Amino acid sequence: MRISTSENLRALIEAEARRAGFEAVAVTRPDAIPLAPARLAEFIADGFHGSMAWIAETLERRAEPSTLWPEVRSIVVLAMNYGPDHDPRGILEKRNRGAISVYAQNRDYHDVMKGRLKEIAGKIVAKAGGDVKVFVDTAPVMEKPLAEAAGLGWQGKHTNLVSRAHGSWLFLGTIFTTAELEPDKAEIDHCGSCRACLDACPTDAFPAPYRIDARRCISYLTIENKGPIPREFRDKIGNRIYGCDDCLAACPWNKFASAASEAKLAAREDLREPPLSELLALDDAAFRAFFSGSPIKRIGRDRFVRNVLIAAGNSGDASLAPGVRGLLRDASPLVRGAAIWALSRLLSDREFGELAATASKTETDAAVRDEWLASLAKPAKAD
Repeated sequence: MRISTSENLRALIEAEARRAGFEAVAVTRPDAIPLAPARLAEFIADGFHGSMAWIAETLERRAEPSTLWPEVRSIVVLAMNYGPDHDPRGILEKRNRGAISVYAQNRDYHDVMKGRLKEIAGKIVAKAGGDVKVFVDTAPVMEKPLAEAAGLGWQGKHTNLVSRAHGSWLFLGTIFTTAELEPDKAEIDHCGSCRACLDACPTDAFPAPYRIDARRCISYLTIENKGPIPREFRDKIGNRIYGCDDCLAACPWNKFASAASEAKLAAREDLREPPLSELLALDDAAFRAFFSGSPIKRIGRDRFVRNVLIAAGNSGDASLAPGVRGLLRDASPLVRGAAIWALSRLLSDREFGELAATASKTETDAAVRDEWLASLAKPAKAD
């Protein structure tokens, strides 16, 4: 017998969401984010999206859920807690180890959540009929404004969702459905005069509260950016080799957030504080094997090792120099260029000058040759 009332369907969704490991679930309408289109258009017009061209290309569909799927009548927004059991910024003092963003320390959340959302969506159709579509992050859906409209939290000054119950540590997913469900009340902003997240950013990526310039964000620079890390940001990246948690971790609302349970998304121990020395040695096959099932795998070995080399250059650990030096012969110009910069920081000026005198002569890539020239032109340091 099919469920016919909105209340019964809502009860089913909430029960299935809890069973699937979601901490929060709420409902909104597809027309509940009228201010989002203009804000997104301004973000793109200012160039804050950087090289993420797909954001501009899908602007119309992102801005209006019913453009993405005209049949949608209700949007179910679900949230999964991934809060750490410690302050993730502690690793920033361990300069010879890599800091990986909390969300990426376990299985790819896209895969984890999508499978569970599909199960819930299947139950909705089985019990109430109609049609559904499931989205997790990769589709042109503005999950954060929708979550705010549904009452799960509000978009904080760092532009991420903040919850009074879970702080800044929430994964979001949506189920679009043709079923008519009673919408929940939108959440209001509770940031007040606090600017902890803004002040915590190492690269000043927030030109104003509630606005982010992705081109200055360490998460963008280490994940989305396909080219060399701009020199102005390299020392500020420190040992962050994949993403950055600083603005999230600084949020005072985190004091109400519980750590994610072991059954959900507990961190892999080998990704909590991986030694840079081991990561520098990864070839493509080893990288793919080590990060199998991880979101890190998606950026590829070359971009990842580029990040590790920046961290090595910032480490002050001269014992990393031999491993870095071996990467001067890497097949990837991106890796070779980052290795040059790292060695310019790890070696004395004399050692680096002697190395450059021989190694730079065999370099054929123009961008890598520029790295040699720029590194040789940097201010001298004491030997």
